[in-house]
Amino acid sequence: MSRGVSELDEEKLAGYLEQQMPGFMGPLKASKFSDGQSNPTFKIEAESGTYVLRRKPPGVLLKSAHAVDREFRVISALQGTDVPVATPYHLCQDDEVIGSWFYIMSFEDGRIFWDPSLPEIKQEDRWDYFDEMNRVMVAIHEVDLEKTGLTDYGAPGNYFERQTGRWSKQYEASRTDKFEAMEHLMTWLPENIPTDDGSISLIHGDYRLDNLIFHKDKPEIIAVVDWELSTLGHPLADLSYQCMQWRLPRESPGIRGLGELKRAEIGLPTEAEYVRQYCERRGIEKIEGWPFYLAFNFFRLAAIVQGVYKRALDGNASSQKAHMLGALVPVIAQYAIDVINRGEEIK
Repeated sequence: MSRGVSELDEEKLAGYLEQQMPGFMGPLKASKFSDGQSNPTFKIEAESGTYVLRRKPPGVLLKSAHAVDREFRVISALQGTDVPVATPYHLCQDDEVIGSWFYIMSFEDGRIFWDPSLPEIKQEDRWDYFDEMNRVMVAIHEVDLEKTGLTDYGAPGNYFERQTGRWSKQYEASRTDKFEAMEHLMTWLPENIPTDDGSISLIHGDYRLDNLIFHKDKPEIIAVVDWELSTLGHPLADLSYQCMQWRLPRESPGIRGLGELKRAEIGLPTEAEYVRQYCERRGIEKIEGWPFYLAFNFFRLAAIVQGVYKRALDGNASSQKAHMLGALVPVIAQYAIDVINRGEEIK
């Protein structure tokens, strides 16, 4: 009998890891983390310790999606840098072990926050958590590509040109309905790409609050996780991606933003303050073309959500919430249209 995304053959996996991973001792118990929409992730409790397993979903997948081997490569390369990541232990590229490729990394015992308003944190301390997110993003963008061996981690050429083409293709491959806003964006974005300024760095691709593990007692990130979408590209793609949370609504299935909140009154920075912190750390005088960067990321997010929804229809989604996301695609796309129409700069 085939196993779904929530099941692992624990006995077979333990036997494999005892042979392939130095120091590993079974038996093991695997429990799936309930959150997350992409690569199924499991907590592995074994005789030798606690670990995390990330796997590709089973079934037919979109080309280039769910690249756990790339995740393993980048967290391996970042060991010893200023970017906090888990410790990678083993990459398995044999589908016969659990049904798809997977890797094992250390379990980082900290706090993950799902609400960007940080209700769990005292108001006077919330700014420090955003400042730490900002600091670590800058650390990612300033990684020495030569020293880490990541000079070939992305394709050459204009990042936004490549990415608009890629996500248009991914969206079309997973499309279940035709949305006017998405059709418009697939035409508008390629025609309005800013002139390439030559900026290139490691980018995370999904840099947001719930992909960061914080120390249990202080505003210190102990691990950046979920590197599936990482590549070499333009650093403003990461910055504008995170800044979407200032514009997204508070209550949406699977996505929560800061849209209706008065940030200063609850101890949070504004979008402009957060961007200014980033620019000061990186020595950037001014950012031009902010509406394009935001619109690009809203489009990209909508395409990603569409892919999750399509996997849910096909029975391959990682999260039980995936079925709820289909209705969000046109909503997110409309945010891109609104940004374009208003020509909004950093606010």
